[in-house]
Amino acid sequence: MRAVKYYGPGEMRVEEVPEPSANDTQIKIKIAWCGICGTDVHCYMHQIPFTPSTVEPNKVTGETLPIIFGHEMSGTISELGPLVDKTRFSVGQKVVVEPTIGCMKPTCAACQAGTLNICPMTGSIGLCGFGGGLAEYITVQQHCVHVLPPNVPLDVGACIEPLAVAWYAVKRSEFTPGQTVLICGGGPIGLFILKCIKSIDPTSQVFLTEPSQIRRETASKHGATILNDYSAPLSTTAPTFSSPSSDTQTSLSYLSSQILSYTNKIGVDLAFDAAGVSSSINLALQSLKTRGKLVAVATWGKMAEVDLNLVLKKELWIGGIYAYTGVHPELIQAVADGRFKGLDELITKRIKLEDVVEKGIKVLSVDKSESKYQCSKCNNL
Repeated sequence: MRAVKYYGPGEMRVEEVPEPSANDTQIKIKIAWCGICGTDVHCYMHQIPFTPSTVEPNKVTGETLPIIFGHEMSGTISELGPLVDKTRFSVGQKVVVEPTIGCMKPTCAACQAGTLNICPMTGSIGLCGFGGGLAEYITVQQHCVHVLPPNVPLDVGACIEPLAVAWYAVKRSEFTPGQTVLICGGGPIGLFILKCIKSIDPTSQVFLTEPSQIRRETASKHGATILNDYSAPLSTTAPTFSSPSSDTQTSLSYLSSQILSYTNKIGVDLAFDAAGVSSSINLALQSLKTRGKLVAVATWGKMAEVDLNLVLKKELWIGGIYAYTGVHPELIQAVADGRFKGLDELITKRIKLEDVVEKGIKVLSVDKSESKYQCSKCNNL
């Protein structure tokens, strides 16, 4: 079969590899769609900690490079291992894969509690080994597989994995209808946080700030009140789509003052950082009401410079989430129930498997701001 093999930063290609077979408690899936994640692009550009190298195997999978890539996948069951629960699964079912993996050691408190996402050795199928979704077939353990209801199409199914990150973040935030929200960062995860908030309360006021004009326009279409770029210069008029500036502090003061004016000088109840830069964190802190809550979602390349005096003086709470755990069944049901409108509109480009490297990964590594490449899907048929 064909598969995208990752050899390390800057080296990824489509190759012929052996087609897998399901063993024991494994399920074999014919891949329909697989998303290109921002992490995939980071791997192409730089070595990241939890991926294996050519000499250092991943601690969970035991695999070294090269590995098959892709973890945002959907498809149909083509084979069941002899020990798979036949009351839950059958050949032909539409499914998605929850790719999080952990060490599963009896001494690991996180894994024993079912929270593989915070296992010290946590990783993902398609980033650490065990096959990947950028292939024609994959075999995975049955506990990683979730059945899609008939009314959820497979292309939307491939959005479930990144959508689960947003759903988990909103769930951990304890958002309640009527609360005001700020989202810093309008990439795929920021947009999915917006969709999750609106799925719970369509009338909730959600503010969003993002440097890319295309992403701002997408967020506005899906119900966000758009603020100026948090790195843009001071303006004396309403928020506009200005070009970046080095005068970040002036910009932050202006943006937070705009949020205060929108919220009767109270501030927002909740803020989500989906940008992963110091300016976005500090904008969130300035914009939160007293005793408001900030949820950190984006991963960081370096330590944030945070004004902790604001945290103290306003008695703010800061929490973080890493990936997700235990939310796939309820999220899939929410999608099936029609609580998410326009998810398919966020699938902005579909490309063939053989074009993944040239038309997907390489393009995104140059310009991740292009909306047409957000949540790209690779048709592997």
